[in-house]
Amino acid sequence: MSAPRGKFSSNFGFLMAAAGSAVGLGNIWGFPTKAAGSGGAAFVVVYLVLAFLLAYPALMAELTIGRHARSNMVSALRGIATGPITRFIGGLAGFAGILVASLILSFYAIVAGWMVSYLVDPFATLLGANGAAEWLTTGSVARDLTGTAIFSGLTMLIIASGVEKGIERWSTLLMPSLIILLLLLIVYVLAQDGAMTGLEAYLMPDFSQFTPELLISAMGQAFFSLSLGVGTMLIYGSYLSRQESLPRLGALVTLIDVGIAFTAGLLILPAMYVAQEAGTQIFSDSGELIAGPGLILQVLPALFNTMGTAGLFVAIAFFALMVIASLTSSISMLEVPVAFSIENLGMKRKPATLLIGLVIFAISSIIITNFDTLFGLVVSISTEYGQPLLGVVLCVFAGWIWRRDQLLAELQQGHEHIERTLFWKIWPWYVRIVCPLLILAAFAVSQGLIG
Repeated sequence: MSAPRGKFSSNFGFLMAAAGSAVGLGNIWGFPTKAAGSGGAAFVVVYLVLAFLLAYPALMAELTIGRHARSNMVSALRGIATGPITRFIGGLAGFAGILVASLILSFYAIVAGWMVSYLVDPFATLLGANGAAEWLTTGSVARDLTGTAIFSGLTMLIIASGVEKGIERWSTLLMPSLIILLLLLIVYVLAQDGAMTGLEAYLMPDFSQFTPELLISAMGQAFFSLSLGVGTMLIYGSYLSRQESLPRLGALVTLIDVGIAFTAGLLILPAMYVAQEAGTQIFSDSGELIAGPGLILQVLPALFNTMGTAGLFVAIAFFALMVIASLTSSISMLEVPVAFSIENLGMKRKPATLLIGLVIFAISSIIITNFDTLFGLVVSISTEYGQPLLGVVLCVFAGWIWRRDQLLAELQQGHEHIERTLFWKIWPWYVRIVCPLLILAAFAVSQGLIG
């Protein structure tokens, strides 16, 4: 017999866990650099609008299905199905969600392992272990395996402790720490030469760059930044009390996510231009801003090196921020397959966490040893194909397959008379028609299927 289901003990615990799932490496460097390369404030405005027009309705679909079903993605979608065909499709989509979440975690743990290595590097330098410091910042299979193993171990430790004592407790510690570190780093960076140029690039709109590509980019960022499509929010919703108002909680999660993404831009773009002021290249040969791992592992460490001893402490704070952001996201991804193993296979939480964590680490190890061939392929399969297509399925199940009276009854728990609100007048048809079409349109454009 499976163990009793866990649950969040407070609104704050859920908000920190859900926001932590949404706030990851993509928020810290992906959003700011996309904004800077796509019209600055024009991108920011479009992103903020789409976060509520697209991401919030899809988030509500996951939370509502999750709380109603009180189970993992496979059982949840099967449970709201209305016949054998939709039950089969729901089960298939649930298993696909588990697979995609596991694949995302397999490459995410590698990148997070780099952050762990760069976090340890300043400590090695302070202790005079220059050889170790060089090893930590030089790419190698051994370095990547070590960093990934450490990060994967931390993720497993948290998940093995359960919902309240693991996910909730650590989220309520890590998320406030992330916000404090982010604000402290912003204050420090904005006092440096060149910071105001970066701030201007981030906040001043360039409407000449307002193109369909900008719209699609902002749409994708809004959807993916909330960890939608793979069941992480569905699982977290299943741990919520029925006394909570889902529309309010969903809105708060969206606000926190976009707020931290926007705030991260106040750090990353000024830091890049501070680095340029110090003589570091921040533009590629084609004239585009350096982003992604090139930003985190080349531009910013070069900036920290120009600060002398103070730069070591700034580097520690920055990479601690990156590790925390990675960890709050990774625990939600690991919980997706672990929840299925506990509820459908009857496994205990700790053995399930260890077994699944080791399987995902094995996949990460295969990617590391075949990096050039597999890394980009796994990223593409999971995030460019898996997430958007699963997002469409979740919206279709919430909008078309789930009985309308059951949907309303679930939302009424914690939000009495919701049928009289503007939310109920708009959201059901919006998630039924608009959300799937928007996601499919973004997917088609990103794949070059339509121009």
